Amino acid sequence: MNVNVPTAAGAAPDREDMPMRAKVAGLDCQNEVRQLKAAVGHLVGGEDRLSFDTANGVMTVVSKEASADAIERAVAQTGMRVLSWLSGPEPRPRRFHVEGLDCRNEARALTAALSQLVGGESNLSFDTRKGLMVIGSQANASLADIEQAVASTGMRARLLADEVADEEPLSFEIEGLDCQNEVRQLKAAVGPLVGGEDKLSFDDKRGLMTVASGSASVALIAQAIAGTGMRARLRSQGDTTFATGGPLRFKIHGLDCQNEVRQLKAAVGPIVGGEDKLSFDTKRGLMEVAPQALASAAAITETVWRTGMAAEPWTDGAESMASAPVQAPSCSACGAEALTAPVPAVEPGHAVFKIHGMDCGDEVAVLKREVGPIVSGDDKLAFDLINGRMSIAGNPDSTVLAQVEKAVARTGMRAEPWTEGSTEGSAAEERRRRTQSLLTAASGILAALGFAYHAWAAGSLVAAVSETPDPTAAGVPAPAVIAYVFSILCAVRYVAPKALLAARRLRPDMNLLMVVAVAGAVIIGQWFEAATVSFLFAVSLALEAWSLGRARRAVAALMELAPTTALVRFPDATEREVQASEVAIGAHVIVRPGDKIPLDGRVISGESEVNQAPITGESVPVAVSPDSEVFAGTINGEGALAIETTKAAGDTTLARIIRMVGSAQSRRAPTEQWVERFARIYTPAVMAMALIVFLVPPLLFGGLWEVWFYRALVLLVIACPCALVISTPVSIVAALAGAAKQGVLVKGGVHLETPAHLTAIAMDKTGTLTEGRPRVVELVPLGGRSEDDLLGLAAALEARSEHPLARAILEKAAERSVAVRAADAVQAIRGRGVIGRVQGREAWLGSRRLLEERGATLSEAGILDKADGLAGAGRTVVAVGDGDSVWGLIATADAVRPQARRLVADLHAAGIRRVVMLTGDNRATAEAIARETGVDEVHAELLPEHKVEAVEKLAEDHKAIAMIGDGVNDAPAMARANLGIAMGAIGSDAAIETADIALMQDDLSRLPWLIRHSRATLGIIRQNIGFSLGVKLLFTVLTVIGLASLWGAIAADVGASLLVVLNGLRLLGRDQHANA
Repeated sequence: MNVNVPTAAGAAPDREDMPMRAKVAGLDCQNEVRQLKAAVGHLVGGEDRLSFDTANGVMTVVSKEASADAIERAVAQTGMRVLSWLSGPEPRPRRFHVEGLDCRNEARALTAALSQLVGGESNLSFDTRKGLMVIGSQANASLADIEQAVASTGMRARLLADEVADEEPLSFEIEGLDCQNEVRQLKAAVGPLVGGEDKLSFDDKRGLMTVASGSASVALIAQAIAGTGMRARLRSQGDTTFATGGPLRFKIHGLDCQNEVRQLKAAVGPIVGGEDKLSFDTKRGLMEVAPQALASAAAITETVWRTGMAAEPWTDGAESMASAPVQAPSCSACGAEALTAPVPAVEPGHAVFKIHGMDCGDEVAVLKREVGPIVSGDDKLAFDLINGRMSIAGNPDSTVLAQVEKAVARTGMRAEPWTEGSTEGSAAEERRRRTQSLLTAASGILAALGFAYHAWAAGSLVAAVSETPDPTAAGVPAPAVIAYVFSILCAVRYVAPKALLAARRLRPDMNLLMVVAVAGAVIIGQWFEAATVSFLFAVSLALEAWSLGRARRAVAALMELAPTTALVRFPDATEREVQASEVAIGAHVIVRPGDKIPLDGRVISGESEVNQAPITGESVPVAVSPDSEVFAGTINGEGALAIETTKAAGDTTLARIIRMVGSAQSRRAPTEQWVERFARIYTPAVMAMALIVFLVPPLLFGGLWEVWFYRALVLLVIACPCALVISTPVSIVAALAGAAKQGVLVKGGVHLETPAHLTAIAMDKTGTLTEGRPRVVELVPLGGRSEDDLLGLAAALEARSEHPLARAILEKAAERSVAVRAADAVQAIRGRGVIGRVQGREAWLGSRRLLEERGATLSEAGILDKADGLAGAGRTVVAVGDGDSVWGLIATADAVRPQARRLVADLHAAGIRRVVMLTGDNRATAEAIARETGVDEVHAELLPEHKVEAVEKLAEDHKAIAMIGDGVNDAPAMARANLGIAMGAIGSDAAIETADIALMQDDLSRLPWLIRHSRATLGIIRQNIGFSLGVKLLFTVLTVIGLASLWGAIAADVGASLLVVLNGLRLLGRDQHANA
């Protein structure tokens, strides 16, 4: 090892044990980082061996190739110097998650309670969107004192454990890190999370990545690494893996089926090193995490909380944990066990702003240009026109967020942090719209007054309109000019800032076109035309806002379906109305007859009928009884119900639908993208044409400058792509909202157009064409055994399975009171069945394929013939046996849905040429059901990968195909198809997340309607585009021949905008019986 030279404040650390960390005087920005990389990088084996913390002036070196004195000399050449080599961590701020911190009122309460304790308000900062409180590094208060002070406000603080554990630079062993390709991937994935690539250093020879201290928690970094396909292991200072003393066990409130298991695997798996570290007991609501080094119990609890469930540490003796839901105090707090802080609806890792003034795609394009460079590309941005939201991915820091707000302000719009459920942003937006409407009205009144005085002074209306004064003449009376000027100023109040920005950026848009046209009219003295153009353009903007407001109100109507309060029954048997957003998972809610259900839950007592039309679009009431699922926004019938809540208010099925409809426009339809690209080319092209019209006739043909200048101005007005730009987004938003009203959740305009082009549809058999609830219809015992013997052995093997056939066998065994013996070592044989040990003997159960594999004397007993006979009658046959002996056959039947044949006929009538069944069931059963339903093609006995192959083969022969399934088991085939459709998604979060389109009903009756709706949407969009371009073309011709005026051109554009908006909004009201 090289000799390390001591410095004024300490000696360089032993680099066998840890990375070298130097406190560098003058290191406080990226300029110094670049200088140090250039000076030190070549000494230590490359710039990848260096990382920087400019906030604390620290440089970290991962290298054995240079001594400390050599590094110090290199640093000195840059004009900076190494003050000390750090052997311990710098003091760091402490970060707390505060349950109940979600608005400024709580922040003020916490400031009052803590400021004296931590040395002043300057040592406190808050992020109410994430419920975070940061206490500065200079504060010396103990953790106990801080927690006690927070508790005095009615809230609860939890120190983020990873923040204390990660004081030293974090060093990870990365499986798969062996070259610069992986380094680049990790920089792209982890860099934005930890504050920049400069916080990272790499040793690809040893497969190590080091992260500067204070950058991010271990759990978040591990999750980002997992996203690259590599795996990480955290190293300690001694190069040993951190290990826990044993597995961590958690009680998960809300964990009761495989849907939640899938959610937890997706959320928790990446932060603990993979899904294989997790195991679940859904009956007891338990999750176990194998010993791992990446995530603390606090990080796991936090991650579970974000899924809408709640976790608490579990020990076998803690019976109270199994019966009591996790309880978190709320802001308003009664201290009641049934109350909790609201679950945040903003996706973790995203910053969301309310954008005041964002009403159309033109504003979205401006925001992309201004904000995109600040956040490392416009691909990090997503826009929700319905709610006026802009979302930024990548967990931007406060500096970036401040720059974003300034950038938005430069566009003439205004950004403020989005708070879920807050009405402040909506009220401010309403005030802005009201002001805009008043200014537009004032502009029209002033223009009318000016024209009236002008006409009176000129002697007639015709004289006022036809007069062509020059700028120096006194043709327009001064009072009329004053009225026109104020009319123009009122009209351009919201246009001028956007026009100035477009001019500065040399990116002409419709705002700049209008301002140039108005200025040109003023220059040549056409005051009336200037005022009229300004007023009518302001009207078109108001019309645009109104049309989007209609779509917003359609979605807002969905929000109003769920009541804002719930009648909660507390453990002491008292009942009280509380805000639905404060009701905890596991609370007991009373729903009176005729009331709307406030939250998703499970019925624990009472019977009734529930109208699920708000969610599914189906108005036929559904009978519910204990253990039935119910959903927020649905309407209770004549019976009183007591329900146990299973979802927080921000994560109910209804809330998720509303959020997805709101965010769907960020996934833009192909037609919408085409219009946006066309408008970008069209506007500058027409400006160039206007310049040619102004210059060429006077210069080459002796035309009058005044005449052709005026015609050029008219052409500029015609160039305004207002009607064209608004035509598609309004139609898309209206179509999405209209589909949601019918119980069809379309996840983006990009998927809205696809159904119109479908020529083939593939679907699973079970649960789509059939009811999905098989029943045992026949038992065929063999070898002298009884039906109960056969059923008992089958039930023993299937006791822990959740497969539909297993449930059918267990239900039959329970119906006949058959004793179910215990089975050991049960395991699935993929695509065939299961094997295990029952009473010490090997037993098996499975398909005909497994039957053929297990018995040597099958043909003699005629077992295969019996199995074929049952299958030919449409039965699904399960064989049961032990060793090489067959005990018998169990025949199950899944009833064909009554409307299945009508559905297939409707799909054919809608233009679908091939309806294809893909099933893992035997061929004879599948073909029997196909004959009964009219399905064109059958693929049977398929494993999941075979379904993908079948979809690929179908895609070769058809332009566009859809795959219909449950959203999970059929996910690979759905992903391969042009369109993935999940049905019965009302109770399945996974189905809603997985599919492109989710049918909320548990049948396919909405599918033909969806195809017609998609075609109607495409038809209306094409009508709107054609009409808008036709008006432009007509007025271009009229302008060149001198028959068009400024006010006539803008009036035509406003009229075209109004017509395309009204045409697009027709899609809001299309019901399931609409044919076009």
